Amino acid sequence: METVSENACYGGVQGVYSHTSKACACDMTFGVFLPEEARDGPVPVLWYLSGLTCTHENAMTKAGAQAWAAEQGIALVFPDTSPRGEGVANDEAYDLGQGAGFYVNATQDPWKPHFQMWDYVAEELPTLIAEHFAIDPDRQAITGHSMGGHGALTLAMGLKGRFRSVSAFSPIVNPTASDWGRKQFGAYLGDDESNWAAHDATLLMREHGFDGPVLADTGTKDQFVDLLMPESFAEACAAQRQHATLRMQPGYDHSYFFVSTFMEDHVAFHAEALYA
Repeated sequence: METVSENACYGGVQGVYSHTSKACACDMTFGVFLPEEARDGPVPVLWYLSGLTCTHENAMTKAGAQAWAAEQGIALVFPDTSPRGEGVANDEAYDLGQGAGFYVNATQDPWKPHFQMWDYVAEELPTLIAEHFAIDPDRQAITGHSMGGHGALTLAMGLKGRFRSVSAFSPIVNPTASDWGRKQFGAYLGDDESNWAAHDATLLMREHGFDGPVLADTGTKDQFVDLLMPESFAEACAAQRQHATLRMQPGYDHSYFFVSTFMEDHVAFHAEALYA
């Protein structure tokens, strides 16, 4: 692991690091914020997964999460959204290829050699983080925006017992029924739709839910709301009798202005679970 940068931030340190990923067979970059309390021992951690076209940097610089994480004594991890670099498959469309990993393990060419984002976020990066940073592996939570909200929800439900709480900002919650999902799953996972279900938050919620609290915010003026399909997830939560707070925020769109507005709520929500 190499240090790209480290900056003092709200009494702690915001760092950017790179390493050679075995899962993705390329160099990957990620951000970690450590609050002041990490100097004295392991602290809880909140993972933030970003959306389409983003890198680790978007949320790190735009979401305003560090101020609230510092107040709660929580670390933040900002992974990248896909493998990158020369020789890594890509597409001219913004919603496929580099910047659009969808947090799945690709089984189809040309994506399969590098696009193993589920293994990267679920296994490889957590192992690296635990080795190098003062993180408490027993106190983890996860959140994300858009495609990252999809990833946060599916990882939370797919990795039983890993996360104490999950939240999302304008998440893609029913990708098997949306153009933000069907296109990508077909490319990455093939035409057999039975292989897609493990990456659909609505289907996962209907099947077994999440053993912890759920929070999701979506703006009423989100320009992509028809692709996000929040009503499908709400119906699944109701059918599962899931402990969930699902909010439609009046007037807000899909931007980081929306994310930063409600970041304090989300960090406080996770803090309650992480310190329970």
